Amino acid sequence: MSNQPITLTFDIKESPLLLRDAIKQYGISKKALTSIKYEGGTILVNGEEKTVRHILTVGDKVTIIFPNEKKSEGLIAEKGEFSILFEDDHLLIFTKEAGLSTIPSREHPNGTVANFVAGYFEENGLSSTVHIVTRLDKDTSGVICVAKHRHAHHLLSEMQKAGTISRDYEAIVHGFIKEDSFDIEAPIGRKDGSIIERFISPDGKYAKTSVQVLNRFHLHGEPLTHVRLKLHTGRTHQIRVHMMSIGHPLIGDDLYGGSLKFISRQALHARELKLKHPFSGEALMIKSPFPSDMENIIPSTATK
Repeated sequence: MSNQPITLTFDIKESPLLLRDAIKQYGISKKALTSIKYEGGTILVNGEEKTVRHILTVGDKVTIIFPNEKKSEGLIAEKGEFSILFEDDHLLIFTKEAGLSTIPSREHPNGTVANFVAGYFEENGLSSTVHIVTRLDKDTSGVICVAKHRHAHHLLSEMQKAGTISRDYEAIVHGFIKEDSFDIEAPIGRKDGSIIERFISPDGKYAKTSVQVLNRFHLHGEPLTHVRLKLHTGRTHQIRVHMMSIGHPLIGDDLYGGSLKFISRQALHARELKLKHPFSGEALMIKSPFPSDMENIIPSTATK
């Protein structure tokens, strides 16, 4: 892990071209550009500092040096354990355990993923804000992605908007699902009088989930189905609401009709994250190990 300033270098292949336009082409946000200008960053053309009004020609080498970020104000850095799946100077991807909130709240300012990441950054001498890219509900386990600096976060956010970050989940639901593969498209809104609960609403936001049955089995005489789910949108409680809406709530999800008989939390695990690395272009497929509390429910003869 390095605490050296983040640097982006690229060669100009067309001209004439304003430096401002070249910077925009490489996905640098206005916010990042402002921080470069006022917080200690530098823009170099062929090794010389230039303003964004400089006119570039073919063959020019542009170097953007981003300023070091300040630590997240008000975020308590804590030491915590998490299983790292991938890490470089731009990304930190790891497994979140069930029961751990992603970000702190006024009532619970510590003991969250963000607190532990801040502590990890501090321990390794990295001065940076904690940029959470993929959040998970408190009782959902699995792979979670953090950007180590503002520019990486911006690029990943744009990738999320474009739908080029793929997230696959696995869940165990009540009942036997008849179809082997299908999509659920149903808008989701916030339930009146609740800040937590969501429901299918014609006035809600568009949401789409793809469902694939992995296996069907009985546990103590009750039919259950192990499914793989792909999110095409990222609405709050999307999988939980969608599965409840078709009559197959997640086991352990008592908020949406699931029973606590077999597991004490919703049986939902963020299994796999696929994306193209925003800087190297490398195709990443990060898989989180299946959690023991869910694995223990599925018969050993079933294929996972």
